[in-house]
Amino acid sequence: MTPFVLASANPHKVQEMRAILQSFDVELLARPTYVPDVDETGVTLEENALLKAWALVDATGSAAIADDTGLFVDALEGRPGVRSARYAGDGASDHDNVTKLLDELAHVDPAERTAHFRCVVAVAYPDGTSFCVEGVLDGVIAEVRGGDQGFGYDPVFRPLASRGRTLAEMSPAEKNEVSHRGRALRALAEKLV
Repeated sequence: MTPFVLASANPHKVQEMRAILQSFDVELLARPTYVPDVDETGVTLEENALLKAWALVDATGSAAIADDTGLFVDALEGRPGVRSARYAGDGASDHDNVTKLLDELAHVDPAERTAHFRCVVAVAYPDGTSFCVEGVLDGVIAEVRGGDQGFGYDPVFRPLASRGRTLAEMSPAEKNEVSHRGRALRALAEKLV
């Protein structure tokens, strides 16, 4: 099996990706510390995931895996979307982004707070080929934060089949089983077979 360099510098994502892919015999190499951050200038998740994957291929000469994830809220016409990590501004913390989201939804009826997470995983190879897979998780945005697991918008995202729990109220194994990233990475593993 080809080893892949992980493009992500986010330790939470790296931990999830390793946990999900460990049972699929996919060898993951750590992102080298000398590789600078990649400007996510794409207008779609696919474009940003591919930008990151190709940057790692160029820097290392090895095959690379990258992901880009967005939260799409129906009442906000799809925002924060591709700008999810930077929703409250460049350099915003997860707390800042969630606070902005909750503020914008403060007067939205709970039944109208539908949303979905979408994760695109890109693979790029030194021979110039690449492909993308995706995973989607439907849910609703809670009115208040709940749970202390996970990261990003996990404390306010309730998957439809979660019995009212947010992703941050699930164990890491439970979250990985249902999450958008888990779905995308399992689709990747099937494609790599």
